[in-house]
Amino acid sequence: MSCVVNVDVGTGSGRAIAFDEQGRQLASSQREWLPLTDPRYPGAQDFDCDRSWGLLAECLREVIGKVGQRDRIVAVTSTAMREGMVLYDSDGREIWACPNVDGRATEEAAEMIRRGLADRIYETGGDWLSIISPPRFWWIRKHMPQIYKRATRMNMLSDWVLYRLSGELVTDPSIGSSSGVFDLRKRQWALDLIRDIDLPQGIYPPVVESGTQVGAVTAAAAGETGLPAGTPVVTGGGDTQMALVGAGAVSPGAFTVCGGTFWQTTLVAGSPLIDARRRLRTLCHAVPGQWMTEGIGFYHGFTMRWFRDGFCDKEREIASARGVDAYEVMEERAGLIPPGSNGVQGIFSNIMEAKRWRHAPPAFVGFNLLDPVGAGKAACIRAIEENAAYVTRGHLEILRELSAQTPEEIVFVGGASKGRLWPQIVADVTACPLRIPAIKETTSLGGAIAAFLGVGAFRSWPEAVAAVVRTDRRVEPQPAAVSAYREAYERWLKVNDRLLGLSDDGVLPSLWRAPGV
Repeated sequence: MSCVVNVDVGTGSGRAIAFDEQGRQLASSQREWLPLTDPRYPGAQDFDCDRSWGLLAECLREVIGKVGQRDRIVAVTSTAMREGMVLYDSDGREIWACPNVDGRATEEAAEMIRRGLADRIYETGGDWLSIISPPRFWWIRKHMPQIYKRATRMNMLSDWVLYRLSGELVTDPSIGSSSGVFDLRKRQWALDLIRDIDLPQGIYPPVVESGTQVGAVTAAAAGETGLPAGTPVVTGGGDTQMALVGAGAVSPGAFTVCGGTFWQTTLVAGSPLIDARRRLRTLCHAVPGQWMTEGIGFYHGFTMRWFRDGFCDKEREIASARGVDAYEVMEERAGLIPPGSNGVQGIFSNIMEAKRWRHAPPAFVGFNLLDPVGAGKAACIRAIEENAAYVTRGHLEILRELSAQTPEEIVFVGGASKGRLWPQIVADVTACPLRIPAIKETTSLGGAIAAFLGVGAFRSWPEAVAAVVRTDRRVEPQPAAVSAYREAYERWLKVNDRLLGLSDDGVLPSLWRAPGV
């Protein structure tokens, strides 16, 4: 049976995953990484194209080895974190790149706000200046003028993978719209906006919809990755939009939570749903004629990884001995703690407010020193998971307000959906049933669906979704926990607000603060 391979570029890792036409995951490989910081520029984070490509090529070779017969692979595509961008010189060489969390352009964002440009960008492109390209271009022009002058082309990170594979420079609406200089309604670059806010002209690639074959694997890329030369290369897209596809959310009205390094709480709509209060963001969906509005939970998965690596050596040893993931052992510990974590509050990500997006100093508060077991490590693990669920609840409340729709169920996908405790906490905090797909790596599955569409294996997005997306289980809210979390959520809001004051006053550093805020 034929298969396709999706290459995913995430904030904390890169991976390659192969799927067959029935949506079965055949092989996977992953490499962890971290963005590079530049001490010269506060908030700066760089993306190392050469090193990252080397790791992705390793993943591809590993996956191809597991698949066995290379001629089974009929297409390859890519998904990636949004907002990250790459600049090229006239010879097609990468000369500058950054991931989505790059926050160096603080002064430039503030200047755009002072000039009234931020509102125009939001009304056209659906996003505030927090992590999008306009302030970055101004920053590069000021601090790296030689890079600015040499830049003749640009694209986004999933586009970059396609370029490395095929030599073709294109973008699709789902990832292109994360640049902030996209006309959402037209699903094309906003050329008038680009001109009026004094950004580089003529460097933006052609736009083709997701699921379009744009080229083939070159001989050079074949030598690096092990993919057969000539393998069709198909447009994929933004990681969240592709996760929606992989979860079956390809119709207006679908609510989905994508639980990875970042968490996206989303609603699919049949037209761009712009938040007049500038809290959430709107982008093009991967499916033509559809859009999605989302609230982003910052670093939820990364926070759990940080706690695992910094505090859970014992749990990792137990997991290794049992042959299971360390997170499974951590959740077993946290599952012994009641809703509300015995008063321990995890303060990490905040509810999104695009126009003034900032987060409190990372903290645990509320320890009972007379109860080292009930208010110790296990409570902290649960508090991290509850923090993510509280942020999700806040985003759902905004989406209900904007759309006048209440979800009958939420599709919960991503790494956080693999466990038992985290999905239950989300169901209890939101008081809404969850549907969890059988394939947890829905971003890569969505990419696989796009790849199969690109080579004609399916005639439409709904047909492809019906063929490959399956449900694993449902999680129902528990009435007692729902009741307990009503009070705990209100308390978390108050504690988070107080700690925000400490970062606003400069007493402690914020977990993350958007440029210009």
